[in-house]
Amino acid sequence: MSDVEKMIDQYITVWNETDPAARRAGVAQVWDADGTYTDPLAAVQGHDAIDALIAAVQAQFPGFAFRLAGTVDAHHDVARFGWHLGPRGDAESVVDGFDVVTLAEDGRIRHVYGFLDKVPTT
Repeated sequence: MSDVEKMIDQYITVWNETDPAARRAGVAQVWDADGTYTDPLAAVQGHDAIDALIAAVQAQFPGFAFRLAGTVDAHHDVARFGWHLGPRGDAESVVDGFDVVTLAEDGRIRHVYGFLDKVPTT
């Protein structure tokens, strides 16, 4: 597994971490201090805001988990990958999307640009 793939694996792990202290520590480990997350529903910067966003998504989808959809495609300091959000296990996802990530020189995430392919209609 490449360093980029390990970072994306840690990224997904952080999105699934429900313990607030562990999640906050994971955010600091994965994201650059000035890191950003942008998707059609959110635009945040910094560890506190990213942590709050993840907590809000977890509150909106309790008991759900993110999982990779396929492989991570990466070159230079950029990676893209698909993901699913749904009930834990092999249940069908309710949200699907893909993220494009840029990495800082230290290998942590600088920017995430998220795209939503499938979202709940109600």
